[in-house]
Amino acid sequence: MKLAVPELLYTHPTVFAVGKDYQIMVPVKRDTLMSVKCGDEEYFDDSNGIMRSKCMIHRFNLPQAVLDEAKEYTLCCRPIIDRKPYFPETEDLQTFTYAFCPLEKTQDIRIAHLSDTHGLVEPPVARALLDGKPDILLLNGDIADHSGNEENMLVLFRLASAVAEGGVPCVFSRGNHDLRGALAERLEQYTPNANGNSYYTFRIGCVWGVVLDCGEDKVDEHEEYGHTVCCHAFRKRETAFLEQVIADAAQEYAADGVKYRLVVSHVPFTRHNRPPFDIEFDIFDRWVSLLREHVKPQLMLCGHVHKNVLYLPLGENDAHGQQWPVVVASVPKKDEAYFSGAHITLNADSATVEIKDNADNLLDTWVLKL
Repeated sequence: MKLAVPELLYTHPTVFAVGKDYQIMVPVKRDTLMSVKCGDEEYFDDSNGIMRSKCMIHRFNLPQAVLDEAKEYTLCCRPIIDRKPYFPETEDLQTFTYAFCPLEKTQDIRIAHLSDTHGLVEPPVARALLDGKPDILLLNGDIADHSGNEENMLVLFRLASAVAEGGVPCVFSRGNHDLRGALAERLEQYTPNANGNSYYTFRIGCVWGVVLDCGEDKVDEHEEYGHTVCCHAFRKRETAFLEQVIADAAQEYAADGVKYRLVVSHVPFTRHNRPPFDIEFDIFDRWVSLLREHVKPQLMLCGHVHKNVLYLPLGENDAHGQQWPVVVASVPKKDEAYFSGAHITLNADSATVEIKDNADNLLDTWVLKL
């Protein structure tokens, strides 16, 4: 039975995994003061002690251990009537409690992978829920066509709301189309991030991952971008971030309890690309080298090319000596209300990848040794 969305909210909240925290993000229809109660603590959406109300999306940072133990959280909302300087007026308090399912198992971990939905909602939701609610929902870029309006910014939350209903940990990775449009420069206000950065590590139970963001897929000077991007400098900063992750290995991929090590990237930067997409060979070669020599990921999950395909080490698409399988999974067809993609099951020393469409047609199955 589907959980009804409260009238005050655009969608259910989404619980994103970022670092060792959860970021609970809540889109609202009206100016609203909001906090979250979890366990014995109350967490506020505030700016230096001033509760925020002039925002469409509220954000709360909670330590994962707190929510994992409590297994529920409560939104506390006070819609604004008049936020005047003295004696501001609000409506009565509204509360909404959500059950949360932390990842506590180490086998049969089910990941629903949605990438390149490009504004589609019902077909990818149907695909994600074919095998029941997943343990992890992965939203891997180009969820909307562009970042040109706030309606597009809500597509991410509409998808997560319909699949996770506020109760399943989610991971978000930015896609290249997300860099386009007037709101792209404010994307961090609408998406999970680590201190404003769209690249970060995450931990969900025994699963550790790193989200890497390739930015745009052509050189910064390409006419399509009209002088609006500077992704080369951005990627250089990301290389330094990856080096720091390796320096902190004991707190990251080598931490106690980590069983699975994933790389999440919208763009499969490991592969050979034809012009004009053959960019940043040296940077991507450095990324692969760092991952190969230190992190030793077991699996990489990507989208971007609108295909369901497997790139194996030493295969024709391995440009940098990747040494791990790369699952590329997303075929959207907006005119046909069609979507196909991957459902990944992590199980001891293997990953089973089922490629299905929203009509439950099994298109392919890959069993990969981890």
